[in-house]
Amino acid sequence: MNIAIVGIGGVGGYYGGCLARRYEAGEEHRVSFVARGEHLKKIREKGLKVMTTEGEFTARPAMATDRPEDLGPLDLVIVTVKGYDLDGAARALAGVTGKSTVVIPLQNGVDNADRLRALLPETRVLNGTVYISSRIVEPGVVQQLGGACSLLFGPEREPVDPYREIESLFREAGIKAVLSETIAVEVWKKFLFISPVAGATALFGKSLGGVLEDREAFSLLEGMMNEVDRVARARGIALPGDAVSQAMETVARFPYETKTSFQVDVEKGRKTEIETLLGYVVRGGKALGIDTPHTQRTYEALLKK
Repeated sequence: MNIAIVGIGGVGGYYGGCLARRYEAGEEHRVSFVARGEHLKKIREKGLKVMTTEGEFTARPAMATDRPEDLGPLDLVIVTVKGYDLDGAARALAGVTGKSTVVIPLQNGVDNADRLRALLPETRVLNGTVYISSRIVEPGVVQQLGGACSLLFGPEREPVDPYREIESLFREAGIKAVLSETIAVEVWKKFLFISPVAGATALFGKSLGGVLEDREAFSLLEGMMNEVDRVARARGIALPGDAVSQAMETVARFPYETKTSFQVDVEKGRKTEIETLLGYVVRGGKALGIDTPHTQRTYEALLKK
């Protein structure tokens, strides 16, 4: 397969690094990276250094470029760019993807697959989600900080069997991959956790532990989770009955001082995924006739920061 990892940040760097290391010889599969700026320059010069909780390694892709059109016809594309860069990334892939191409988004949000299908209608777009804490430490270096490092993916509207080969490809590279028959539920389960947590930590300027011990912040977090839960169910997503309590239990397992990446972006005045994480819930609620006062309050307040 001719494989491209589009976006070599924390997520793309870890999973792309695992793939590039395993298939470096290029005899079975050819793995290329799409990156930019100084990060791209360092990867070209020295490869991508991947630091994990179990050790470190250097991944050397077959090609590293900021021009997807240079990669030729692609068989598999893993998209890990931020939500605000998704449309641009998809348009750049239009000339090197087609009916035989499988595209898997792994970034935050629940509408990535729909957006990609609209922009790349000829491709086979699956959906996916990951559980990992990772980041770019410096140009050319990505660090996995924690998380199970699991990767769930699958089709939303067709049988999973045609994609077993991709599952095997991931697993042979040491990735904890699961081909899911209920990928939409998996994506929404993570979103029910990540959207409210991102919003609450950023709004109050507190770590996860700080949010849990602050009565007002805790109430907002729980309210936002219930709103995401209602929007998901109205869209026909069969979340578990205890999805909200499961999400709250997940929050409690994180170290007290944990900050969300969204919170850090807000604090540093960087561009954020506010539309992906919060705006989508507000707009979705309005379209479905569901009130989302907690999410709307958070969304509007953060837009002013």
